[in-house]
Amino acid sequence: MLEDINGYNEKLVEKLKKKKLHISSAESCTGGLFSAYLTAVPGASDVFSETIVTYSNEAKMRELGVRAQTLESVGAVSPETASEMARGIRHRTGADIGIGITGIAGPGGGTPEKPVGTVYISVNSEKGERTELLKSEASDRDGIRRDTCILAFRMALDMADMYDDIP
Repeated sequence: MLEDINGYNEKLVEKLKKKKLHISSAESCTGGLFSAYLTAVPGASDVFSETIVTYSNEAKMRELGVRAQTLESVGAVSPETASEMARGIRHRTGADIGIGITGIAGPGGGTPEKPVGTVYISVNSEKGERTELLKSEASDRDGIRRDTCILAFRMALDMADMYDDIP
């Protein structure tokens, strides 16, 4: 059973329907949780195209077109990688809005520069792109993933607000 995320998933589906927009996501550290929250909403199939879970760097390059140079120079957990993931999923699926999520959900894998709870989320559309750093203070992996999804939904809602309603 999914934990409550303050209705952000329902709000996003409603807003996307009203504006006749489609969304797709590219997820790494959330492992498909963003799409699970989204598809928990009845009618999500009207607005949700697909998600790709690209956990490995190879998958990020192959499925989303993330550049090897990006991964080598700044790493998988970076604003640049999140941005390339968001652009890649949007272009691959033809969605109006693409979400890219990459980070360290723990309990291992953190470094002093990028501790557990470091997540980058990028939202891309024809209206522009926004990438944010989340430094989750959740005490466990599930909490970090939930915090990540909440911010991703809020960012997607903000991006959808840039579009006009369609009668």
